Amino acid sequence: FPLVLKDKDNNTILTGVALVDAYINYDFSNPIDHTHNASATIGRNNEFTLNMATIGIESNYKNMIGRLWLQTGSMLSIIQDQDATAMRGKNNNLQNLKNIREAAAGYHFNKWYGINVEMGIFMSYIGLESYVTQENWCYQRSTICEFTPFYFSGARLQVYPTKNFKTELWLLNGWQSYNAWNNSLGIGSSNYYRPHENLQLVANFYLGKDSKIGTTRFHHDNSVLYRYLPKSKGKISQAAFCLNTHYGFEGTNNIVGAALSHRLWFHNNKLAWTLRVDALKNKGAYLAIAPCTQELNPYNIALSTMSNPSLNITQLTSTIDIMPNDFYTLRLEYSYRNSNIPYFAGAGGTTSPDGWQQTPVVNWMPDLQKNDHSLRVAVNFRL
Repeated sequence: FPLVLKDKDNNTILTGVALVDAYINYDFSNPIDHTHNASATIGRNNEFTLNMATIGIESNYKNMIGRLWLQTGSMLSIIQDQDATAMRGKNNNLQNLKNIREAAAGYHFNKWYGINVEMGIFMSYIGLESYVTQENWCYQRSTICEFTPFYFSGARLQVYPTKNFKTELWLLNGWQSYNAWNNSLGIGSSNYYRPHENLQLVANFYLGKDSKIGTTRFHHDNSVLYRYLPKSKGKISQAAFCLNTHYGFEGTNNIVGAALSHRLWFHNNKLAWTLRVDALKNKGAYLAIAPCTQELNPYNIALSTMSNPSLNITQLTSTIDIMPNDFYTLRLEYSYRNSNIPYFAGAGGTTSPDGWQQTPVVNWMPDLQKNDHSLRVAVNFRL
């Protein structure tokens, strides 16, 4: 990091970090309300949008762990608006926490290859793709990762018993929630094995009761990331593929999904092209992002009362990255999504007859369709 504070003995006290993520997205259906729906990455259409801007500080000074990231941008409301636990009791409004991306305090023990104990708000370990879009091979995430959590409130124990293996144990308030649904805590486990620099194996687990009535939710995802062409001085400088699979259930509902990605880097990693295909089947749609606003229920096909009890989605994504240096990425991306029921926004939009929130919606139905084509240009700056 370019911003570093050190003590008189040249030990690092603090490092500073910054990120800006912006895009312009165009849906071929061109919804009247400019809403790109059914995505936790992209929320607007045909507009220049600041998706996320964040600054933060981190410290590992004298074995103490401290981390504080602040954030703003449109992606916050897309993700945080799904957290219904803020409605339980008082002193827990989303307004108190919405601008904190991550905040944690802990301690590092010099045992084996390291042990960390931390408590606070963390980025989620479930799913391969990150909350930070620049860390992903594609800009809009795979559908299965869009439906999984992006943050947790709780505590974690990280253990590095060998230089190639890390395991984590988590205690959590719940599935992407600042507060708890009931009197039960969620538990989780994350495991990374890297036998060498070209292969990574991951297995993650979650178990909790994430509803008012306390139904049990289980979720498991695993991934294999393999770089089959290591760094080269040829026209293709690297090549890798990744397979991420998910399975979970809650009561009689369940979800299964997978995403397969292939990425090529060119010209000393200044250019890259990723092709990804992903699919999911969500019986009962218990993890699905609502296709239109909650105020439009029961028109919200909704989601527990669908005549067809399964939401099936496939997606194809092609992404070109231009990376002149380590701090800047320009992305050009096309994606196609298909569902077995009307789920994606059509020309009539998903808000009101004229696209504005204050307009009465009496006898009006959201315009939902089974297919969605979109193009986008995104810019990421990171220090």
